[in-house]
Amino acid sequence: MSWQHRIATALAERQQQQRLRQRSLLTLCRAGWLLHNGKRYRNFASNDYLGLSDDARLVQAWQQGAERYGVGAGASGHVTGYALPHAELEAELADWLGYPCALLFNSGYAANQAAIGALASLGDRILADKLSHASLLEAASLSPATLRRFAHNQPESLQRLLAAPHAGETLVVTEGVFSMDGDSAPLAALHQLTQQAGGWLLVDDAHGIGVQGEQGRGSCWQQGVRPELLIITFGKAFGISGAALLCDGDTAAYLLQFARHLIYSTAMPPAQAEALRAALRAVRQGDDLRQRLAANIARFRSGAAQRALTLLPSATAIQPLLVGDDAQALTLASRLRQRGCWVTAIRPPTVPPGTARLRITLTARHTADDIDRLLEALYDAQSE
Repeated sequence: MSWQHRIATALAERQQQQRLRQRSLLTLCRAGWLLHNGKRYRNFASNDYLGLSDDARLVQAWQQGAERYGVGAGASGHVTGYALPHAELEAELADWLGYPCALLFNSGYAANQAAIGALASLGDRILADKLSHASLLEAASLSPATLRRFAHNQPESLQRLLAAPHAGETLVVTEGVFSMDGDSAPLAALHQLTQQAGGWLLVDDAHGIGVQGEQGRGSCWQQGVRPELLIITFGKAFGISGAALLCDGDTAAYLLQFARHLIYSTAMPPAQAEALRAALRAVRQGDDLRQRLAANIARFRSGAAQRALTLLPSATAIQPLLVGDDAQALTLASRLRQRGCWVTAIRPPTVPPGTARLRITLTARHTADDIDRLLEALYDAQSE
């Protein structure tokens, strides 16, 4: 079989399954709205939960950083790419979240891959929530450690895996808020079980940081847990991009020596780090934004219940409408766009077969009218 034949076959199978992914070229994209082919849509697909992506304070910080440092880092942080804004951002993040150290990465995907890839060795085991993000599961699969998955958000399932005899180290992996279901992990129970077994807990809190907990410190802070490894990302509530890993000093020193994603990648631009420092200040002072987001979530769920819409049980900004059939999910998304609401259909392999859904995301930038229009559009689209 040739490369061309293999590629053509795989694409044809995806097309036949109604699972072919396609990109949409947008002219403008904001937390509350976007432009596509000259038409304006209410945006219910963004992870910009606090609406900071076009905040004037962040834009100004980036511009000022670019004027001083240029628009790129120029090298890995191990060469000449580590600048004062990087160091200041790491220190501020560590202080904010109560850790000795923070290390910056270009993405959450890279941070997860780096942490697991550098730490896991032959003879170790990684016990991951079944619905953990692809970056976590892929990193575990590619590592020399043994990967086992426990039932989603079920500490009892983890406990059974932990009880099995094992000579190596144990790393338990979960998300704080799950990106496709919008539910929260029972972090306190998971951490207690992990500590009792002498293991470490890694929490990817991409969708909880900035939104949950005091000053937006995230899922772990909200549940009174400090995992050994905490991954936060800046492409959601922070409104920009990039990520950080929070850990103790020895672990940070080890990762600086052995985390290939740090050693062999150009560092994030110093100007971006300056913008992220401004974003951190906005997040810490953003109680009004979090209250507005909470009000939008409550309004949407109340209206959905009145219209008998089948939502998954989520109290977060991620509000999945379960559809089941892949083609039907695509049809509903298309009907919503005809009504001026941009919602993305999520299908396998991103979610398990038979659980295709509309992944509706709410932000602090949505108005009550936006929420009501979405509810009307959903009801009409399902009734059509």
